[in-house]
Amino acid sequence: MKKILPFLTIIIIIAIIVIIFLSMSNKKQMVVIYEGNHTHQAIDIKLNHFQDTQCGMTIVANKHSAQAVSPEGKTWFFDDVGCLALWYNNIKFQKDVILWVYSNDTNEYIDARTAWFNRTDTTPMGHGFGAFKEKKDGLITFDEVTLKVLRGEDLRNPYIKKELLGK
Repeated sequence: MKKILPFLTIIIIIAIIVIIFLSMSNKKQMVVIYEGNHTHQAIDIKLNHFQDTQCGMTIVANKHSAQAVSPEGKTWFFDDVGCLALWYNNIKFQKDVILWVYSNDTNEYIDARTAWFNRTDTTPMGHGFGAFKEKKDGLITFDEVTLKVLRGEDLRNPYIKKELLGK
């Protein structure tokens, strides 16, 4: 009995740890893709419950977030406009997808294709693109954002960061 007791204790401890981890993973249930968005509008994101489709980060703030809605009503979520641009480049239905970005000047989701972007915001993944509804000097279009992300011409590039921020 004395030889079996340590072995049983270890088995019980391992079982308790496994049960705790399984119960924690069931409660989180992160949303990566939302289905049934037939109105094709931006979804109200529940912070810390939605996950970026491209990089896998949890969305902790609306600012700098983005969404993409397919014609069938599937919605993908992004914590950074740069992540949206990377994802957008790899889809086959680019012409049909509806893109939403959270606007810095209106604090609401706006159409990414009509939005204007600066290049120097502090964003979750460090790309640096902040969306605006109103056009101002120095702002660029979503097509330019996509091109700059694909070329590596965003704040994640130390040369671009130094050029734009002097750092």
